[in-house]
Amino acid sequence: MGSLDDLKILDFSTLLPGPYATLMLADMGAEVLKISSASRPDIVLDYPPFIGDTGVSASQAWLGRNKKTMFLNLKTGEGKAVVKELVKEYDIVLEQFRPGVMEKLGLGYEDLKAVNPKLIYCSLTGYGQTGPLRDAAGHDINYMSRSGIISQAGRRESGPSLMNFQIADIAVGSMNSVIGILAAVNYRKNTGKGQYIDAVSY
Repeated sequence: MGSLDDLKILDFSTLLPGPYATLMLADMGAEVLKISSASRPDIVLDYPPFIGDTGVSASQAWLGRNKKTMFLNLKTGEGKAVVKELVKEYDIVLEQFRPGVMEKLGLGYEDLKAVNPKLIYCSLTGYGQTGPLRDAAGHDINYMSRSGIISQAGRRESGPSLMNFQIADIAVGSMNSVIGILAAVNYRKNTGKGQYIDAVSY
């Protein structure tokens, strides 16, 4: 029995921060259903190295551990209807689209909260849903540079050097999402109300 066996999460994330956040929750017992696109490749999950001749990448094997996957086209009425039916049961959502995308699809917090008032909805982006950097592209190197952390890597003669792992995405984006979701779960148990979480990697 896991610590989070009573949690059911819809995962609309790609790349690393969101999938790693839901991996941690799944490893602790949460039931995670990843909603993926059948036509749009994920540059982390769908590329080499692959495990033997299985067609499964190493990233798929570890980031997809303890999760289920459903393929939906969120631009269709059928896909949206399936999501709205799912949130009656999967009452935690993590999404990692650009700010405003889920709202344009009719699957934003207010849209899904109307279906399930106890919904916990976490949006994970580089710089958050508001502010001057809201629509800026965000990558780990940007976060590390803006925070000043990358100035501590490398040597004076050669200048800063890149890390070989996405530190900000994991230590900030993934962790902020997990902490925010678990805090909202505790809040819901005490009040019966869901919450919206604006998580960032920067």
